[in-house]
Amino acid sequence: MSFVSEIWLFLRQRKKFWLLPILIVLSLFGALIVLSQGSAVAPFIYTLF
Repeated sequence: MSFVSEIWLFLRQRKKFWLLPILIVLSLFGALIVLSQGSAVAPFIYTLF
């Protein structure tokens, strides 16, 4: 949890709030891959066809 607080302090101190949506999307994709447990590519194959 200290990692998240350090990132938040970095964003707040350096005024780089534009990085926040990027980090949120990356963490959501990471959670999707971890929670799918099967083939991590399977949910994305259906979007191609």
